Amino acid sequence: MRKFFQEIKADLKFKAAGPGQKLSEPAPVPRESPKAAAAAPRPRQGPTDEAQMAAAAALARMEGRPKAKAASSQEAIRSQVRKELRAEAAAAERGPDAEEGDAASPAEDGAAALSVSGVYFTCPLSGERVRRDRKEQHLREAIQAYFSVDPVAASIMEIHTFNKDRERVRVGLETMAKYLDNICLHPEEEKYRKIKLQNKVFQERISCLEGIHGFFQAVGFETKTLPVPGQEGTEEYYVLREEALARLDELRRHKEQLLSSEPLRARLDRQRCVFKPSPAAARFELPPDFYSLTAEELRREQRLRTEAVEKASMLRTKAMREKEEQREMRKYNYTLLRVRFPDGYLLQGTFYARESVSALYTFVREALREDWLPFELLGPGGLKLTDENLAFNECGLVPSALLTLAWDAAVMADIRAAGEEQPRSPLKAELLARVQTLS
Repeated sequence: MRKFFQEIKADLKFKAAGPGQKLSEPAPVPRESPKAAAAAPRPRQGPTDEAQMAAAAALARMEGRPKAKAASSQEAIRSQVRKELRAEAAAAERGPDAEEGDAASPAEDGAAALSVSGVYFTCPLSGERVRRDRKEQHLREAIQAYFSVDPVAASIMEIHTFNKDRERVRVGLETMAKYLDNICLHPEEEKYRKIKLQNKVFQERISCLEGIHGFFQAVGFETKTLPVPGQEGTEEYYVLREEALARLDELRRHKEQLLSSEPLRARLDRQRCVFKPSPAAARFELPPDFYSLTAEELRREQRLRTEAVEKASMLRTKAMREKEEQREMRKYNYTLLRVRFPDGYLLQGTFYARESVSALYTFVREALREDWLPFELLGPGGLKLTDENLAFNECGLVPSALLTLAWDAAVMADIRAAGEEQPRSPLKAELLARVQTLS
């Protein structure tokens, strides 16, 4: 029986192998089954545009060649940042003590020369000219040095200058004034001459202010550890010395000085300079000091530029346009302005972006031989700057601009009719003595 079934299986296997074939005949072409046809691979499609661009970029990186695609907005921003960093490095090599004219000299590494080497300030205490990034540190050092001259005034400068929360300063100083008033009104009562340092009001309103302890020591208080009436243990107090108690009028003056003082501010250095007539008058190369953009803001700026294409295709309302303009204004802290005179000479100065146009008119008048001569300033496109209360960023004069000075025609006609001889240039002689060439 087993042999019978083995023979049947062998016969079925032989039939399933297909018809026989002579060894001398060519092999037939096998027919594809439906399943095999379905599993056959489809013809390969050509790469998409995106894939081609990605491949080109990868190949360029491998071969060390620049990318073939056009620079995107992000790439343009990175390029601008690299250019500004190179300019900053060049400015740092010149150092803060470099002459103002150094900004107009050609750059050694072939990069464009900076129109100004940076933003500088003048310390009101030391009179020194310091770069923007050293301004706060220099003010601290100057105030600390002033303690040897007038410790009361120096401590008041610290309080007003280094505590940025003006409301907290106001509340703290008003509380201190009450302490001092109580001493002056009741000098014979010992309780008013003592201030507990762990008092809740003192801790919350006064002790948190920078410079406050220097003021207490300067006006005559000393720290003492005293027993607390009705309690066990001791507490730290500020106690007014006896010799200070004998000078109450002086204590009142210190109180008034404390309340009326303002923060110490370094003055923006205009870096006034004059250039000879030049075809490069409208070209500006600014250092990073003029920009307020951080790394995160640069990334946000890239996103905004990406959205610009979409916004250009939709109708924007006036409110939307004004909002965008306000956002543009906040990019800049400073602006570099040049005023071109009728004889072609250029007067340059640095200003806050939020300063009013009146500051520029004052700046120009201070440079004139005859500061009474009436004139008007014309912005880009010949727009007259008649409203001197407008800020530079509201007039579109940031981060740099070239303006034109025009004399009052009637006054100049009267001067010519009178036959008065006019100087070669309306600018002061000391400015012309330091005239530079704009490269």
